[in-house]
Amino acid sequence: MRPLAEPDAAQFLAIAEAAYKALPADFRNFVEGIVFHVEDFPDDEVMEEMDLDDPYELLGLYQGVALDEKSELDVPHDVDRVFLYREPILDYCRETGETPDWVVRHVLIHEIGHHFGLSDEDMERIELAAENNAEDQA
Repeated sequence: MRPLAEPDAAQFLAIAEAAYKALPADFRNFVEGIVFHVEDFPDDEVMEEMDLDDPYELLGLYQGVALDEKSELDVPHDVDRVFLYREPILDYCRETGETPDWVVRHVLIHEIGHHFGLSDEDMERIELAAENNAEDQA
């Protein structure tokens, strides 16, 4: 039996957008207008900034300003972004047997959640709700 084809960058972007839509609305409100970027690996600047030796160590990265640091009077300098690193995610899928859909949803929840200071318990609850939403939409 031939292995399933791995998603390319455009398919990864579609997976991320679907995963985002399946997140609970109150969680999505944290990051309204977020932009997703799919890269094969983190760039050298991110590797250095995060003090990483191995590009496979990082599945995703949130870049943006936390809500408690934003003001309606501020002029936005940039949009909030989530970077998804395709090769490390696919490697993780191969090692664990998880699907790219599941891993991308997990990465989104954790990147957004950690950025906004949510607890692991909060993120587990959000993951469960997102999984139920994804199943309902299927």
